[in-house]
Amino acid sequence: MRHTKVISGASNPDLAKKVCERLGIALVDTNRQQYGNGELSLSLSESVRGEDVYIIQSGSGDVQANDALMELVILISACKMSSAKRVTAVIPFFPYSKQCKKKARGTIPAKLVANMLHVAGVDHIMTMDLHASQLQGFFQVPVDSLFAEPTIAMYIQTHIKDYQNGVVVAKNPGAAKRSLASCPLHPSLFIPPSLSQGHLPRR
Repeated sequence: MRHTKVISGASNPDLAKKVCERLGIALVDTNRQQYGNGELSLSLSESVRGEDVYIIQSGSGDVQANDALMELVILISACKMSSAKRVTAVIPFFPYSKQCKKKARGTIPAKLVANMLHVAGVDHIMTMDLHASQLQGFFQVPVDSLFAEPTIAMYIQTHIKDYQNGVVVAKNPGAAKRSLASCPLHPSLFIPPSLSQGHLPRR
């Protein structure tokens, strides 16, 4: 792919390598140094001038969420200051997405993260299964929220024998809609949230 660069954060380098193998391009190396006080120093090992840059960094994985977030905004800023044409942040798990409502004498951390990414210079965000769809309204740039359910359902059908006798459990009411989306092939696979939380019906 011409004029395309992929950069990996420290959260999941194996995922970034697999993406690059699939695309047939080399992963851009970064110079990463962490000081004794925990601060990060990051720089790019090659030019990204005029390139479409994809930074793969999740809010979970091998590093703490706060470190992953800080590394992401530094990499975004480094790319923009290096004259990248476009910077897309690929964030499989969006950090602080569950904190999307204001509490008494508190703030909305999910919106704060969205603002941080915008200030850093991101042009586009790709993520998966946002905790709530209204989170997309927090961003000032385009957001693609992908869904994992079709891939999970396909994996179950392909790799698990006798899957028709299995069950899909929703851990809470918020997960019920997503669980139902995973069961178009056999509605009886779905267990209502009331049962999954241990509230069994009276006999």
